[in-house]
Amino acid sequence: MEKRIVKIKKAPVELYKILKFENLASSGGEAKFMIVDGFVKVNKSIETRKRKKIYPGDTIETGGFVLEIQLQE
Repeated sequence: MEKRIVKIKKAPVELYKILKFENLASSGGEAKFMIVDGFVKVNKSIETRKRKKIYPGDTIETGGFVLEIQLQE
């Protein structure tokens, strides 16, 4: 799995937005389908809530990528 650091300017951020902005989904709609269909893990648990709030320190896994969320300073 490829690991990426994702820096966010403010917290929380909705899960589907992170997938879209990191180009793991081509649109917000595609990101929502990925989440609802069970292809996304947050902190090692399958997450099916599209608007799940993501905070610094969380990890997101999907499509062979692990995203570590950090607050941009």
